[in-house]
Amino acid sequence: MTVAKSFFAVGSRKNATAKVWLVPEQDRTSVNDKPLEDYFGRDDLVRDALAPLKVTGTAGQFGMKCRVKGGGHSAQATAISLGAARALVAFNPDLRKPLRDAELLKRDPRGHERMKYGLAKRRKRFQWTKR
Repeated sequence: MTVAKSFFAVGSRKNATAKVWLVPEQDRTSVNDKPLEDYFGRDDLVRDALAPLKVTGTAGQFGMKCRVKGGGHSAQATAISLGAARALVAFNPDLRKPLRDAELLKRDPRGHERMKYGLAKRRKRFQWTKR
């Protein structure tokens, strides 16, 4: 039995980090050893995570095995998307152009704003009373 070569990449968004392995000739996609649909539970997040495979037309050729930690579900789905896009480029450098045109190789730089002293939250102030 021959072992198919898998392609590995890492994606991140906010505090979420995703390690993604693309396994050829496997149609199963799992996140932390759970099926993708069960892990996220929302169709839009599943669509976000699988976007690179759909854009490049390789949805039936690869299965994904993902390990994610940190962040929320939305950030994790975007991290998986970035990791999958990078792994597809490792598989075939010709796929870089369609992925770049779909803006799937960019990392969203927005993160959490720091907590400022003297405030209730990042920007919320305590109520001011005159007397």
